[in-house]
Amino acid sequence: MAHLSSPTVVAPGIGLLTAENPSEMTLDGTNSYLLFDPGAPALAPGTPVVLIDPGPELEAHLQSLAQFDIQLVLVTHRHADHTGGIDRLRQLAAAPVRAKLAEFCRDAPVLEDHEAIRVAGVDIQVLSTPGHTSDSVCFTVQDSHLFTGDTVLGRGTTILEHPDGTLSDYLASLNRLLDLPDMPLHPAHGQQHGTSHQLLRAYLEHRESRLDQVRAALQKLGKAGADATPAELLELVYPDLDPRLAGAASRSLEAQLHYLASNR
Repeated sequence: MAHLSSPTVVAPGIGLLTAENPSEMTLDGTNSYLLFDPGAPALAPGTPVVLIDPGPELEAHLQSLAQFDIQLVLVTHRHADHTGGIDRLRQLAAAPVRAKLAEFCRDAPVLEDHEAIRVAGVDIQVLSTPGHTSDSVCFTVQDSHLFTGDTVLGRGTTILEHPDGTLSDYLASLNRLLDLPDMPLHPAHGQQHGTSHQLLRAYLEHRESRLDQVRAALQKLGKAGADATPAELLELVYPDLDPRLAGAASRSLEAQLHYLASNR
């Protein structure tokens, strides 16, 4: 029997359990959220919940989640550190699973943009936010909490899985989230944030600053966006890059070059 962990209640109706899969890409690990009736006295084993992101296939993590009466599983996007545990969790707790892509759904339809869901005493709205991946979604809960998956992280910045995720889509998604009321932000990796707007503005400013760096690097190389490769730009734009992140940075550079070439 795996050792069971207890989630941390980070706000009324919101429990957090972080998977033991830390890395340079997942930060402290994948955050799985247990949403429950905010009027409930506590989050105890057997409490009806909606689960956002089962996380990777880690037995102790999945068994810890399965202590609760999972009535619905929601998936923010397709990456394995969010979806790897789906089928094992289904063995432990036979809840329907919904995602933007049908391949990750189990006994339930795909998520639709603007869709309103009410389960386990929780009101959830689905927001399509492509950019990190084309299938990325965010959720607002009770119209007062924002769950961002990998679209916005708790610290640092996210990658764009180009060509599946594009910078044009990503900037539009950030602006869409910024159009929402300011509210606590709960990412799939990293720490919680008491407000959303400040972080979203910082993300937009970072992207604009990075585009300026790419433009300057292209000018130094004497090339246009369509003529350059990520390898030529990597050291100029990311001079102090951790080598383990070179692949992710290259994909982001691909997205930036595509954006500049498309917006000349």
